[in-house]
Amino acid sequence: MNGVIIVDKPAGFTSHDVVNRMRRILGQHSVGHLGTLDPLATGVLPLVTGSLTRLAQFYTTSEKTYEGVIRFGFATDTYDADGEPVESDLGTANVGTAAPGCPEGRRPDLSLTDLSLETLQNLATRFLGLIEQVPPPFSAKKIHGVPAYKLARKRKEVVLKPVQVEIKEFVILAVEGERANFRARVASGTYMRSVAHEMGQLVGSGAHLESLRRTAVAEFEITQAHTLEEIEGHIKDHLKVCDSEPVGKDHANLCESEPGGTPGEEPAVSRHEGITDLFVHPRQLLPQFPSVTADDATTARIRAGRPVNLPDLSRARQVKVFHGQRELVAIATRVAGTLFHPKIVFPADTV
Repeated sequence: MNGVIIVDKPAGFTSHDVVNRMRRILGQHSVGHLGTLDPLATGVLPLVTGSLTRLAQFYTTSEKTYEGVIRFGFATDTYDADGEPVESDLGTANVGTAAPGCPEGRRPDLSLTDLSLETLQNLATRFLGLIEQVPPPFSAKKIHGVPAYKLARKRKEVVLKPVQVEIKEFVILAVEGERANFRARVASGTYMRSVAHEMGQLVGSGAHLESLRRTAVAEFEITQAHTLEEIEGHIKDHLKVCDSEPVGKDHANLCESEPGGTPGEEPAVSRHEGITDLFVHPRQLLPQFPSVTADDATTARIRAGRPVNLPDLSRARQVKVFHGQRELVAIATRVAGTLFHPKIVFPADTV
């Protein structure tokens, strides 16, 4: 089964945990995700199944939108609420100090008593645009081929070089005591944990990311997301219908299973049919690429890996080719004029 489904990732799960859970729910191994979320974070985690896992190459630089809470007063070694408070030279928990791997010696500009909505809103503007950002020591960034988090867990020194990231929007929405609610829209590779940590340095009190929720990534939004429990329950409800006495031909076709299944196992086809209405419509994928509907002859040529003429799309660099309304046949690349060559060809059973 090929498709894209948006999961509302729960806190405490790694992105790989969600992938493994979905593999069990769907009864198939070919499942991947389109962008890692930290265990602390919740929200939009797009999953791709079947041959559509090959779409991942188009989402490596996707823009992301977050909402979250920064807590001032102390920093942590992970830059978020999962970490341990960092001790300063004065022996107090993380007052004006940097966690390992972040430049020290910055002069505090504010104090915790100065926190106000206006103050933090002004401070947030310093992070807008292209900036140099030091990744958290507990991150997947590699040092001589070793992920930084593995070194950090062993209490070894972690020194990461600043990288250029882009923060397109960073708005402090409200301040309640030592907590600031924010919304941010960022380019790929931006760590909101580092933003929280550096704001704490500027304030002089230390800070960490207390919570984070991803509300959008690329074209996918939180309104499209489903919890793991909702997805699993949806399939179980469908299988209950299939276990009931068939009523008419349509019901029988809907619940028909593939021949040769293992006795006692749930039918693969009925399990998949029970989830297709939760998948993102294929026409909504990669909206930056124009779509074209191919006739039977053109579809056959594309499936054979042969170039085709698409005269209406002479200005496009890449296009999505469909057969009918839902069947994604290929992503094709223009090679000359109106001649397109299939870059990726998908099997005929795309959801």
